[in-house]
This record gives sequence, C-alpha cells and structure tokens, in this order.
Amino acid sequence: MDIPKLRLLNQQLANPLFHSPKELVSWMGAVQAQDYAMVKWAVGMRLASATVRTVEEALQKGEILRTHVMRPTWHLVAAEDIRWMLKLSVRRIKAANEAYAKGREEISEELYSKSNRALETILAGKKRLTRLEIAEHFRHSGLAADNFHMTRFMVRAEVEGIVCGGESKGGKHAYMLLEECVPPVPDITKDEALARLARNYFRSHTPATLQDFVWWSGLSVTEAKQGIYLISCELTEEQWKGQTWYLHESGRTRGSIKGHIRFLPPYDELLLGYKDRTDVLPSEHYSKAFTGNGLFFPVILYEGQIVGNWDRKVKRNGCAPGCSLFRQESRIDEALLDKAQQQYMQFLGK
Repeated sequence: MDIPKLRLLNQQLANPLFHSPKELVSWMGAVQAQDYAMVKWAVGMRLASATVRTVEEALQKGEILRTHVMRPTWHLVAAEDIRWMLKLSVRRIKAANEAYAKGREEISEELYSKSNRALETILAGKKRLTRLEIAEHFRHSGLAADNFHMTRFMVRAEVEGIVCGGESKGGKHAYMLLEECVPPVPDITKDEALARLARNYFRSHTPATLQDFVWWSGLSVTEAKQGIYLISCELTEEQWKGQTWYLHESGRTRGSIKGHIRFLPPYDELLLGYKDRTDVLPSEHYSKAFTGNGLFFPVILYEGQIVGNWDRKVKRNGCAPGCSLFRQESRIDEALLDKAQQQYMQFLGK
C-alpha cells in the first residue's frame, strides 16, 4: 500500500473535495485543536478554497465547535456531533480531570453543580465569555477561580454539556452555553455512536489500524473493536507489515501526489491521527516534529513525507514564513516552497 498517498487523498490534503468547514469537520469526525490559531489553517488547507475568515465564520455561527472530547484533548467537532461524542467520552474525561487533581484538593459533586449553575447564569442570553471573564464572575459568586479550579470546573462543564467553545473573543478562547447555540438532536445508542465514530475515522484517515483508532478515539480496545465490527461491511482488510489495516469503501485511491507540498500546522491530524507515524516521518526525525511531552511543531509535508520545519510567524513587513529541511542533502524546488508559502499567506489574506 502507498500509505502516504492514500492518507493525503482521504485527509483532503491533496485534491480536497469539500468547500465548507462544517463539511470538512463532519467528514473528519474531529480535528485536533490545541493551537487555536493553527487549527484554522488545518481546516482551511483541507478545503477547495478558503481564507481564515471562512473558518472564523463557521466558528462564529456555531457550525463547528471547540471542546475537550475523546482522549481527552481540544478538538473541533461539528455542532450536530458534539452531544453523542461527549457521551462516548464522559467517563474518560472525568477520569483525566481527576488524575490532573491527584494529590491536590478534592472538588465535591456539590461544588461542580454550583459552578455549572453559575455558568448557566453568567452565560445566559447567548453571551460569549473568556475564561478570565468567567473567573471574575466566579470570584464575585464566592467560587474559587485560580487556574487549578478553573481548569477542572470548565472541563467538567464541557463534558456535561453545559458549555462549548466557538469563535474567540479578543483572540482568546470563549465559552457559550451549549443549549443556546446547538439545537437539541435525538439521542442515539452507544452502538450507533461507536459505528458513527468508526465510520468518521476510517473514511477520513484510511488506511489505519485498530491501534491507530484506539489512540485517536480514546476508546478501549473492546469498544474500538465493536465500532469496527459494526461497520465491517464498509471496510476492506489488508495485511501489511505484519498488521491488519482497514480501508473504508469511500476511500479515494487515485490521484497524483508528485510535487505535492503543504506547510502543516502543529498538532495536525496527519500526525496526531495515528499511533504509529513512521509511514510519513522517519523515527530519527521525531524530535524535530514533536517533543516527548507532547509539544508539536509546524512541519513541511512533501510528496507524503514530513521533511522539515517552517516558521509560522509572519513578519510585519509581510514576508512569507521561512523554512528549513531536516536533511541538508534534501532537494525541493524553490518554486514549490514558494507555492506552499503563498498558500498560507493567501489563507491569512496577506
């Protein structure tokens, strides 16, 4: 299998099929979103044509939302998917929240309920407030508002469907009441949710393994196997490198990636979407793409391989971002590097 090529096509990095952020995020299932500014580029570069304003408008309208879900970490999800995805993730997110607090002050369920009620009052009327603004309200209400408590309060409110995030306010992540920005949708069963998550993952990340799906979704191995079983009629199994790989029936296989180049943002799905990243990034270059404690850097993708880094900062004089290759002997046509730089600059409207 030509894994890099297939992933470029199905992750919409080559010859993208979609035109709106909502379509793209729905297709992907979820898009990693720790870096709020860069996740806009992660979405935009996967669309047939888009500017940063295109993505910001989708966030402003509540078509896509930013919240803690799955492993758990920050993701963009489509509005209509947020409730069933949170229900699948609730146990893991609460456990992660408690692990974060291990050895520190325990927060009672009564106090969580009080913070949730305060949020419902503070944000009522479709208000959008940053964490700092919410913390100020909490202090006036007699609630602890230091970083430790705010982190736990806000994550709990997200997982319980009280708040979600959309477009920023003054460059800072802002929270809204979920009930005010996302219309209610019918509940689905756990099996329906597992099937939907598996379908979203394998159609957009194909080809991938069970271990990749477990890593991306945060599901237990048993749950992930059940999700795969429920959509087995849509999947083809291939044996490769001693592993079982799954390819979704909707996956694209035709298309050239010769000369294909992209400046990928940090935390991009091409790396974060898989447990094993060696198919696109040799292990000896891992430290140049990410650190052991989970910090990811902007990287250059060339013909399906990660080959270098680029500077995300755009200078005040409007100069395009600089770049460097992992290996000095690597050769990429300057015109292609200029093309990748211009794609990013045009997205920003520079």
